[in-house]
Amino acid sequence: MSLEPSASLGTGLAVAGVVYAIHSNMTPTVADIQALPAGNKDVDKSEKKATWLSIGVVSGISLLAKDPTIFVIGSFAVIGMALITRHANWTETANGMLHANPGQSGVSANDVVDGTEMMDVQPFTQTSQFVSS
Repeated sequence: MSLEPSASLGTGLAVAGVVYAIHSNMTPTVADIQALPAGNKDVDKSEKKATWLSIGVVSGISLLAKDPTIFVIGSFAVIGMALITRHANWTETANGMLHANPGQSGVSANDVVDGTEMMDVQPFTQTSQFVSS
């Protein structure tokens, strides 16, 4: 009693879109995650919540439709989004090393970067050498 192949594929892709939307709304962007120190507990918690919610949505829709294709496509989407977020969270931005254990590195990328110091910036003033008062 499963759906036709074209309807099954379309519904599976729609479920994958729902999984993407859940992860996009419940977790920070990958760029923001990579800017944080490796192993941020808040990102880890939000990723797990998004993954469990996605698992529930995929399971519920595939059981309602009684179609295994929806479950397979949705499961791939859940696993893919979880891996992307976890990889971003456990990679140290400064050296690109992947940390296997939580709390292994407490060094921020800003502490490791070598370069010129920021210059002292003066506030904008209304006086100019080109405009006379």
